[in-house]
Amino acid sequence: MKNILVDWKNRLKKGHMLSVICILLIIVGVLIFFLYQKQKEYRQASENSYNMAFYELVDYVQNVETYLAKSLISSTPEHGAETLTNLWREANLAQSYLSRLPIESQELSSTEKFLNQVSDYSYSLSRKNIYNEALTEEDLNNLKELHTYSVDLENTLNQLSEDLNNGRFSWGELTEKGTVAFAQQVDNISKESFSNLEENFHEYAGLIYDGAFSEHLTSNEPKGLTGEDIDENRAKEKVEEFIGKENIKEISSLGFSENATIPVYDFSITNNNEETINISISKKGGHVVNMNSNRDITTEIISQEEAANKAKEFLDNKGFTNMKETYYLKQEGIVTINYAYMQDNIIMYPDLIKVKVALDNGEILGIETTGYLNNHVENRDISNIKITEEEAKKDLNTNLEIISSGMAVIPTEWETELLCYEFKGKVEDKEFLVYINAENGREEDILIITNTPNGTLAM
Repeated sequence: MKNILVDWKNRLKKGHMLSVICILLIIVGVLIFFLYQKQKEYRQASENSYNMAFYELVDYVQNVETYLAKSLISSTPEHGAETLTNLWREANLAQSYLSRLPIESQELSSTEKFLNQVSDYSYSLSRKNIYNEALTEEDLNNLKELHTYSVDLENTLNQLSEDLNNGRFSWGELTEKGTVAFAQQVDNISKESFSNLEENFHEYAGLIYDGAFSEHLTSNEPKGLTGEDIDENRAKEKVEEFIGKENIKEISSLGFSENATIPVYDFSITNNNEETINISISKKGGHVVNMNSNRDITTEIISQEEAANKAKEFLDNKGFTNMKETYYLKQEGIVTINYAYMQDNIIMYPDLIKVKVALDNGEILGIETTGYLNNHVENRDISNIKITEEEAKKDLNTNLEIISSGMAVIPTEWETELLCYEFKGKVEDKEFLVYINAENGREEDILIITNTPNGTLAM
């Protein structure tokens, strides 16, 4: 055996193979070292990035606590508006840096919700101050409650900062351990670590007040989703009723989407033309949430007006009555038209349905009813009209040439609604929509109407 090894070694020497192997081993070693260094640098860069985000979060939460404290003693609407606007900004930035940490959102859902509500509520109150309205006793009590929780959050983050500085945990560890770190591993770091962030907000249920962001408005059931729960077989029957059994060659189930905004049964259909149609039916009530079919359209034969008429006829036949066309967008031979519900000649923009129409033959290729199902009620209370249309016009820009006017209910970014006068006007070559609150005369929103060859949009 010894002689064999010696002979093999001599052969390698003769063929210079030993040198080649040594060189290869050195190259591999250098590459491994280089990759290790790069990985180390990447980890350090990630750690530094997370550290920066965390310390920014700490700073902004401290600012939130400071501005909340100031808002409690502000005595004038002018100063109050400034303080609350700063509070809104700091809370928004705190949310932004919280989202940059290597933590799944559900692990800190209450903390995120708290910062979001501070942001929304402070913005709402700042608008009151801007309109020279003093804060009510209820407003101040809500701010006081928010301040109490902000102190708890600040104290917990300071403890976390100390843990981080003392090396009791690293962001890399949390990333490697995944989201369960908060449920299991964090307790080994400190009793007052990330798990305490949620513990501090365990009793925090949100503000209860009759305002723009009250909890019952953000957690309620969709208003237009009526009826009892149905099973998959009944949902399949609903599909056949909607599409027409005679038009369906094959239908297959794609399962149940339980975590969707509206839980739905999903189906795929092959029609008699061998085209695929996807359709979703709500578990509650068996409503069509969306239906979509795509095909190549090479010619545009029917006009926009004809397409709108076909879409309106389709909606009427499917039980969506009193719908008015608002805006549309044309792309690749398909026009998507927005329709909003009308009540007593008042347009209800939250109750929105989108319909896709093929411009070669007028076929309905799709419908999306999420806005309608989330917001529709048969008879909204529209009794809070306190000013006339003429009074609403008084504060409009004098350069605005009014083309038309009416009334509309508009949605807000906080999932609430406002009854407004809607004025369509023109300044030079631009068209605008101006919304004036019908209760207090405030200018709630301004949209620019953009007319293009492919559609009419409002931004």
